[in-house]
Parts: sequence; C-alpha cells; structure tokens
Amino acid sequence: MTKKLHGHCGRFASRPTNRREMLQWCANGFGALALSTLSESSSASASGPWVSKPSHFPGRAKNVIFLYMDGGPSHVDTFDYKPQLEKYDGQDPRKVIGKLAPTQFDAVGKVLKSQWKFSQRGEAGHWMSDLFPCLSEVSDDLAMIKSMTSKFSEHTSANYFLHTGNGLQGKPSMGAWLGYGLGSENQQLPGFVVLNGGLIPPGGLDCFGSGFLPSAYQGSVFLPKAQPLANIKPSEANSQLQKSKLALIRDFDQQTSGQLRADPEVEAAIQNYETAFKMQTAVPELMDLSDETEETKRLYGLEAEFNNTKTFGMQCLLARRLVERGVRFIELTCPGGNGDRWDQHGGLVDGHNKNCKTVDQPIAALIKDLKRTGLFDSTLVVWAGEFGRTPFAQGSNGRDHNPFGFTVWMAGGGVKGGASVGATDEWGYRAIENRFEIHDLHATMLHLLGIDHTKSTFRFSGRDMRLTDVHGNLIKEVIA
Repeated sequence: MTKKLHGHCGRFASRPTNRREMLQWCANGFGALALSTLSESSSASASGPWVSKPSHFPGRAKNVIFLYMDGGPSHVDTFDYKPQLEKYDGQDPRKVIGKLAPTQFDAVGKVLKSQWKFSQRGEAGHWMSDLFPCLSEVSDDLAMIKSMTSKFSEHTSANYFLHTGNGLQGKPSMGAWLGYGLGSENQQLPGFVVLNGGLIPPGGLDCFGSGFLPSAYQGSVFLPKAQPLANIKPSEANSQLQKSKLALIRDFDQQTSGQLRADPEVEAAIQNYETAFKMQTAVPELMDLSDETEETKRLYGLEAEFNNTKTFGMQCLLARRLVERGVRFIELTCPGGNGDRWDQHGGLVDGHNKNCKTVDQPIAALIKDLKRTGLFDSTLVVWAGEFGRTPFAQGSNGRDHNPFGFTVWMAGGGVKGGASVGATDEWGYRAIENRFEIHDLHATMLHLLGIDHTKSTFRFSGRDMRLTDVHGNLIKEVIA
C-alpha cells in the first residue's frame, strides 16, 4: 500500500504506508461508518441525548408546561387575600407591620390594600381576585403553594434561582435537567422548547441554558411568529445548499470521528445538526392549525380584541400541541407590550389588569383543553414568578419586590387539585407556615415525573451536581 504526498511545486511522491498510519485510517473508517449510521438511519435517534430514558420510579406526569410570569406578580392582589391590608390601608407600614427589610429602591410608601375584590372559588374555596375570572372556573384543579420564598430580591439572580436553583449565571435550567434525566418522546423536535412571547427575562438566555450539561439539552427559543425559527422553510435552492453543507459537515465529522467519537460535546453537536434538519418538517407541521376547530381557537382567545391575549393564547395552544407530540418541557414567557412585565413598581392597577387580561383566558383554556384531549393527568402545569410584591406601596401606586413569601400554583399530572399549603403572615409579607423555597418546588416537579432529585446528578468540577444542589424537600401536601 502506498501513500501519495504533495511535494515541492505541486509534484507528487510515493512511499509505502507504515503500520501506524494504516491502523489510524482503519479506525477512522470504522468511526465514519458508525457516524454515517447515526446520521442516515431512521433509528439514529436511539443513541441521541434526547432518547427516552427510564425514570427512577413510575411518574404521574410525562411532560411539563411552565408558565413563567416574568417580573413578579403581586400575590396579595391575586391569590393571597389579606383583609388586614384593607383595615390599615394608607398607614405607615413601619408602625403597623413592624420592622421592614430593605427593598430594591427603599421607596417605602403606605400600606396598600388590593384594588381588586377577592372571593372564594370552587368547592375547594381558593381565594382568588377578580383579576382571574376565567381561571376561577378551573380553580378546583389548582394546588396553591402560598409560602414560597426566594433567596434573591433582584430580577436577574432571582430568575437564575427560579430556573436553575442557583443565583449565578451558567448553571443548567430545570428543563435541561429534565431532558438529561428523562430524554424526550419526540426525536423530531427539541425536548426543551421555550415559547417566547416577545420578552427574554432578565438574565437572558442563560435562564434556559444547559450549563455544564451537554449543549443538546438547552432550551430552543421559538418566537411568536408564523415562522418561529429562522430559515425553517428554506427555498428549494437554499434547501439544496443546506444539504450540501450538511454533507460537508458530515464528511468532516467522519474524518475525525475515530479520535473524538467519545467526546460528549461532539455527540451533542452531531445530534443538534440532525435535530435542526428534522425540525424543518416538524415545526411547520406544529404551526399549522388547520386541524384545530374554530371553537378551540376561540377558547384560547385567538380572536380576542386584545392582541396580547392572542399572543399568549397561541403560546398555550402550541404548548398543548407540543405535549401531544411528546416534547418533555415547554416554557412560556409573557408577551411584551404590557409595560414592564409583571414588575409594577408604579401603575399597579393598569399593569396587572393588562397582564391578567393577557394570560387569564389562555391558561384556563389550556387546562380545559388538556382535559378534553386526555393529557391533563400526564401533564404538569406550573405557574410562577421569581418573587412576589410588598404589601405596602412603592410611591403611591406600585409595589416593590418581595422574596420573603409569595404564591405559585401547580395543576395536572400527580397534583392534588384544590389543595392549599403554607401561609404568609396577616400582611402577606413573610411566609410563616410551611415555608418553602425554590429547591422544594424543583424537587417536587422532578418527583411527579418519576425522578428522585437526590439521584439525578452530573459529575462536574470534582463533585456530583444536581438541580436542587444539597437542598430540596418534597411539598407532599400538593401531591395526589
């Protein structure tokens, strides 16, 4: 066997191939054969990072829809009724509430009563304000956690903490951890999808990142457009160009697969190429609503006069369609156009009215539709912001951040509908009964999907990492 070598001035010279070179070429050839099989076989997904994996024990839920209320909704104006705020409205909170913790802006105003009427809803009797007339219709499906706390009072760190269990940038998001633990039941779409309503939260895309986990587990952001991803419908000419580029990349991968095949980052990169290619068929089919009835579209508010209801309604409908297709974790962010998200340091009434009008009908429709399609019992729905708001005003008509006690709720797969656990003090200021933190929420979410949060670990930087770090207890009261 001989090998041709480039000589001076473009000439060629020949010499016998030595044994080491021959073995190296053969090894590369076998690696290329394996990679070719991965890329071209219809069963290639069986070895990819998103392949469905067994749980630690039978889970009640298979999928998660995380409704992220960016900015921090006011719990004392939505789900945590506090008559004391009406009694002491307009008084100095330092005199009636007592010692106050520093706030972000330290612009402490008077005690501020809720501007909306509260009443008990459903057989369970959840207190809910008039901000959620549609959601109140399914109140018995909700399990309220009314004593959640955060370690952080500013948005960026609190966002990281809510999503990753850590207040610092660069850690894996809960959706990435869930994909790492369970994979996905759909190999044509990403297992972790973020339906972005128009605003990326403080902290940016790291809220949906994979951190030290393989990059294939990061969230894929879909924009609120008919074509949610760039180049998802390439022209015929671009399609041929893309195929040529993929073929070139495949050739490069084949040439180096013998040396790098065991590298998880190379595995993830190859899988990402393949998933992106498959999405050109799967995403247009997902976005085609021709198989949805007009009644369903009206249910979600796609014909509403308020544009943000249409946007969030489309997100909720797509979330149900993604669950139908086996996507593991879907997160929804709120649309822009309502001012500063749920972050009403001023203009509380206008801001919360608009935000609730945006999400109320679509979320209620999502729960009803999951029931109609038989997906409710296997889909975990979680509603949460990164913290709550103070029971006293910032200025005259806003509320500052409050990480010391706020409300989140869960519904669906494995959740005890109608349950309520925990309580804040009589002002809604601090959690005083069954105080929970985000680690407990994460542990409970994983448990409902059949994952023991203490056993779902990844070796990094010399230690076994996990979503809940060294913390986390189950919120047993909300588990059916």
